Amino acid sequence: MDLFDDKTQHTGTERTTEAAYTACTLCPRRCGINRTKGKTGFCKETAELKIAVACLHFGEEPPVTARGGSGTIFISGCNLGCSFCQNYQISREGMGRTVSTAEFADMCLVLEDAGAENINIVTGSHAIPAIAEGIAAAKKRGLKLPVCWNSSAYESLEAVEMLAGLADIWLPDLKTLNTQLSSALFGVKDYGKSARAAIKRMIELSPLHFTDSEPEKILSGVIIRHLVLPGCLENTHQVLDWLKENADGKACISLMSQYTPVHPVSAGTDTGVFPDRFINQAEFEAIQNLIYEYDFSHLFYQELENDDSWLPDFNRIQPFSNALAKPLWHWKKGFTSNEL
Repeated sequence: MDLFDDKTQHTGTERTTEAAYTACTLCPRRCGINRTKGKTGFCKETAELKIAVACLHFGEEPPVTARGGSGTIFISGCNLGCSFCQNYQISREGMGRTVSTAEFADMCLVLEDAGAENINIVTGSHAIPAIAEGIAAAKKRGLKLPVCWNSSAYESLEAVEMLAGLADIWLPDLKTLNTQLSSALFGVKDYGKSARAAIKRMIELSPLHFTDSEPEKILSGVIIRHLVLPGCLENTHQVLDWLKENADGKACISLMSQYTPVHPVSAGTDTGVFPDRFINQAEFEAIQNLIYEYDFSHLFYQELENDDSWLPDFNRIQPFSNALAKPLWHWKKGFTSNEL
């Protein structure tokens, strides 16, 4: 594979991309900002696509990681703004570097050559037009891997449709259906309503399809993540009730117990919303009971590990541990060597 071998100007796609950012309503916040003029809305990003890291990641759900790791591309900026974001350096502080469509396509192809099982786009809801353009360019240059859309699910149906035919695997969060909790954590009351609609459409677009090989690998379908918040098991009950009725047998469920205090970002959550601490043993046992109670057809869950050593630092060329990821591109350096 030759890097930078396609300099074709896709003018029609570029015009469509520019129009989408002129009065931005890509996400349910509908800021209406003209991002093509360098202005920013809630996501703090202009129309330029900014990326922090591209790496082989070995910490995703088993069918996503499979054997070769997930080819993960971390997008800078975010349209939700969780008060406890573990990637706050790139989602809230703007860490990253602007890249062209050609360089984004290069990342996809380098990840494929390195043995990635898929291309996993993390937190790109505010940049869907530019990302869609980049995926299309990579496919034109020969990308064969399935594309995984990894997001908060705070997306409009129009934005989800922009990815139809480009995304094969969907990895949305369903954080809460409680309007008071979403108001406190994200500053919006409509998170649950928007996320439910987006997830339903994702399920319609991509039926579950796995390989028969070992380890099992997902080729298409939806894996819905839910992060259990400390002291908020009722929130988890409410989410699982909805998932049982609307997603069981149609999508995989991933129940996550990795809530980790991230200071100074999560400082202040211990103000009556929920305690800013790890999940405790009693809560984890309650989570295990829920797993048996709901009896989902496809479900993954995390073991309890009260440890923050895995938290990424995107200032480093290797943001994660060597066991968890192999970086191939970094915002400070560009494409990296194999020696870290």
